[in-house]
Amino acid sequence: MALHLAAPSEWSRGFFYAHPMRMTDAIRRTYAEERGARTWVHLFTRGHIFTTAHGAPPYFLLGSDALGRDLFSRIVYGSRVSMFIGILGVGITFSLGITIGALSGYVGGLLDNLIMRWSEIEMSLPSFYFLLALAAVIPSGMSTVKTFFMIVAIMSFIGWAGFARVIRGMTASVRSVPYVEAARALGASRWRILSRHVIPSVMGYAIVAATLSIPGFILGESALSLLGLGIQEPAASWGNLLAQAEDVHALAHYPWILLPGVFIFLAVMSFNFLGDHLRDRLDPSHLR
Repeated sequence: MALHLAAPSEWSRGFFYAHPMRMTDAIRRTYAEERGARTWVHLFTRGHIFTTAHGAPPYFLLGSDALGRDLFSRIVYGSRVSMFIGILGVGITFSLGITIGALSGYVGGLLDNLIMRWSEIEMSLPSFYFLLALAAVIPSGMSTVKTFFMIVAIMSFIGWAGFARVIRGMTASVRSVPYVEAARALGASRWRILSRHVIPSVMGYAIVAATLSIPGFILGESALSLLGLGIQEPAASWGNLLAQAEDVHALAHYPWILLPGVFIFLAVMSFNFLGDHLRDRLDPSHLR
């Protein structure tokens, strides 16, 4: 149903309304509005962003899927999974990468060699296929919550290596600067030097890199769910919502099931723009 703006004289009943739809051709699945009837849509009612009057036909803002489920509601619920996987995954990767990288770069020696060789092995593997291989071991009957945390753990395990290598290089260049040498001469412990001097000096880059990594986690979860290896029905995520578009028959009759892809695109671009903005604000080489 298309949403219409009511005339000012009718605002006492509501600001928006829709005409019920009736099927005009069952084979081609074409519909027409019944102009003689109106379904009033009320915004921000108790427990709902929008709803219709009691007993009135329901209103689907973005249409429904092949099973008649409201697509807008499922996109909203799916955003909690897709967005939180990105934020939580980057948080774990950020913590692992900055801790391991800073420790490796500051201590050096055998520990540095072992950590860097292991990270090089991980980085030499094709990330997407490595992700698919690890995700394939998730049992099919696992609950949605356990699957969620398994995906976060797998993606964090894959993503920390490259981040740690960059932090290690920055730490190695910082450990000989005068203020670190002064702290060492005053008898500060290794962990105090790392936490008070070394890690804060690389934090600007780390925040920018973490922000720019969130789109990769969102796309990774969406790809796994799209291929049936991630969040499973009836739980919603942007990836398994987009998987419905793989059915050509459903796509021909319900083209709006591609809309989750639009939200994935908007989320990815938003975090990329945010990361670019933070880089311009925090990186002195980009200041004008």
